[in-house]
Amino acid sequence: MSESGSNRETIRPRSRPVWGDLGLITVAMVAVLLWLGRRPWCKCGGFSPWSWEIYSQHNSQHLIDPYFFSHVLHGFVFFAVLWPLRHRFSGATRLVAAGAVEAMWEILENSPMVIQRYREATISLDYFGDSIANSIFDLIACLLGYTIASRLRWYYVLAIFVIVELVLLATIRDCLVLNVIMLVCPSQAILDWQSP
Repeated sequence: MSESGSNRETIRPRSRPVWGDLGLITVAMVAVLLWLGRRPWCKCGGFSPWSWEIYSQHNSQHLIDPYFFSHVLHGFVFFAVLWPLRHRFSGATRLVAAGAVEAMWEILENSPMVIQRYREATISLDYFGDSIANSIFDLIACLLGYTIASRLRWYYVLAIFVIVELVLLATIRDCLVLNVIMLVCPSQAILDWQSP
C-alpha cells in the first residue's frame, strides 16, 4: 500500500485473459455443484431475481438475497489478504485467486457436512444449500467486492465493511462476522438474539 494509503491498482490482462480464467472457474464450480445435487433455481419455479426473507424457502435460492452483500465483503477480505503478494503476482492473478477461493467456498458451503453445520449451529434451520444461480451470483458478488477494494483507499473499504455489517445486523440480525463465529464457535446467546 502506498504512503498515501491508496491501494488503487489496475487489474491488467495477463498472457491469458482474466475473464477466461474466471469463466473456467465458474464452469468448474457449477459442474461440482450439479454433481452435489444442487438445484439450478428455486424449486418454487417463479422468477424473481431476489428474495429478502431469510426465514423462508426462498433464501439462498434466487440471484440476490441479503447474504449477497456478505459475499461482497468476502472480496474485501480476499483483497486485503492477497495485497502483501502484490510484488510477486499481478492484480489479475490475485483476482483469479480470489475467484478460485470463493468458488471453493461455494462448493464447501453446499456440501452435506457444512449444510448440516449451518442447520445445527446457526439460525439457518431451514437451510438446504444454495441454488446454482445463487452460488454464481455469490461468486460475482465476491469479484465485485474485490474490484471495489482495489479501487478505493483502505479506510474507505474498512468504512464500507463496517457499514454493511451494521446494516445487516439491523435488518436480518446476521452478518459476515457473526456467520463465521456461529460456524466456528457457536454462541447460544447470539442464537437466542437472532431467533425470530
